[in-house]
Amino acid sequence: MENKYTGKTFILEILAILLGLVFLVPFYYVVSNSLKPFAEILTNTSALPSVLQFQNYVNAFQQMNYVKVFTNSLIITVASNVIIVVFCSMAAYMLVRTKKKISNVIFMIFVAAMVIPFQSIMIPLVKVAGNMGLLNSIWGLVFMYLGFGSGMTIFLYHGFIKGIPVELEEAAIIDGCSPLGVFWRIVFPLLKPITVTIVILNSLWIWNDFLLPLLVLQDPELRTIPLATFFFFGQYTKQWDLALAALVISIIPLLIFFFAMQKHIIKGITSGSIK
Repeated sequence: MENKYTGKTFILEILAILLGLVFLVPFYYVVSNSLKPFAEILTNTSALPSVLQFQNYVNAFQQMNYVKVFTNSLIITVASNVIIVVFCSMAAYMLVRTKKKISNVIFMIFVAAMVIPFQSIMIPLVKVAGNMGLLNSIWGLVFMYLGFGSGMTIFLYHGFIKGIPVELEEAAIIDGCSPLGVFWRIVFPLLKPITVTIVILNSLWIWNDFLLPLLVLQDPELRTIPLATFFFFGQYTKQWDLALAALVISIIPLLIFFFAMQKHIIKGITSGSIK
């Protein structure tokens, strides 16, 4: 049966295009105003720039010490993702395969932790982190991201692992594989679709996070990109021209990452649907 192009399809396409344009409006404002002089941003925000002010990007790049803050953000994001994936995948595997009530209780605790607002625990968190020597440390921040990211990650892994046949693991054990070898050689490769999804979600969250690094990282040399961008807004002055340029160059790595991972995202969705 052939799909005919009808008036209803045409209307849906128009609505989809209009909805897409609505989502692109904020990007237009950020990019267009990042190329304007400061005075023009204040007087004519919606119009296209009369003169392209690329110097904004040069000044923003230098003042925010982009290479340093980019390196800090990259180390924190990559290290957090690696630790979260390793620990949470193993934890979810044990919770699924250990058929005891305590496993269900632990899993429900992780799920319940997802609904706790960060703002309600941030003051006790800073106090405890200070007592443990985790403040003003990139690795202390990574450790905190492990705690905050475990709930959702274990929840996603838990549901995916339940769909993996136990017979595969039993066959590997019969062949002489150790329990740790069963996980890393048999189970973990099968988790690639959900692992890609988890890495993308956590990367977006960690890269753009502002509040937790603000509380933990006091040393200017440890600033992440969101923190460096924030310091364009002072108590008495707001450098909109530099701040908007900084926002543009801060989202470029995420865009590159997303387009690079796009093939894996589609594969993950397809694999998950077939599974």
